[in-house]
Amino acid sequence: VQLQASGGGLVQPGGSLRLSCAVSRNIFSFNDVGWYRQTPGNQRELVARITFRGTTEYADGVKGRFAISRDIAKNVVYLQMNSLKPEGTAVYLCNARTVAYETYWGQGTQVTVSS
Repeated sequence: VQLQASGGGLVQPGGSLRLSCAVSRNIFSFNDVGWYRQTPGNQRELVARITFRGTTEYADGVKGRFAISRDIAKNVVYLQMNSLKPEGTAVYLCNARTVAYETYWGQGTQVTVSS
């Protein structure tokens, strides 16, 4: 299984970015697909995920600003990030978990929020 993340970059505070995670397998074969982020010296933290049923979950700090969605035909999961804050600077990683909780990670994409 391969997960290809893209869409990161440099954005000013208050700006927006859309991340994409292209999955090499039918996304319905996973219990959920999501986005985590990691900063140096810290553990990865969940940002958002979407289950095969379409149920979504968000970290408290991004609710109302971020939205996770999917394109089933393309096997792509998106993370729309609005009103970005400097503390959102991190490497964002795509994750997929099966119902047996086998976990797959993609490479990260750097998001830098700075003026």
